[in-house]
Amino acid sequence: MGTPHETDPACAVAHGDAPAPAAERTLVAVFAGPVAEHLLRYGADLGYRTFLVDPDKDRDGAADLPHLDATADVVVTDHHRPELGPVLRDVLTQPVRWVGVMGNPRHPAPHIPALTELGVPAGDIARVHRPIGLNIGSRTPAEIAIATLAGLIADRNGRPGGFEF
Repeated sequence: MGTPHETDPACAVAHGDAPAPAAERTLVAVFAGPVAEHLLRYGADLGYRTFLVDPDKDRDGAADLPHLDATADVVVTDHHRPELGPVLRDVLTQPVRWVGVMGNPRHPAPHIPALTELGVPAGDIARVHRPIGLNIGSRTPAEIAIATLAGLIADRNGRPGGFEF
């Protein structure tokens, strides 16, 4: 029997001695911008299939949502856009695993009145997470993306995030 790290699959992956377990994961960033750019870049590094959706045809990304399944995590990166309600309404019609809207938790959540006005049921509105990501004091788009992805990974793995194990 070898040392503990020689028999621990997580250590083998960390040392490059074994491939990480493959899992189908999809990450959709809604609304082009610096945070979405970092989410998609880092998400691809983490093994996500990544998509950018932006209804504004003058921005990069698909104008329409792709078909999404239970492997999809959807992150809305701008809660000020007028398309917030319609985009979220459309996301909530699909069996996505997780959906969240970035925003300061000390400010009212604009997605709630937007979805309510569109007739989205309260149960569906409750599926939308806000705030999102781990509370690491993020101040830059890259830090916000890292905190968001860390939160998604923790949620996928049934973990609280942070330093408690």
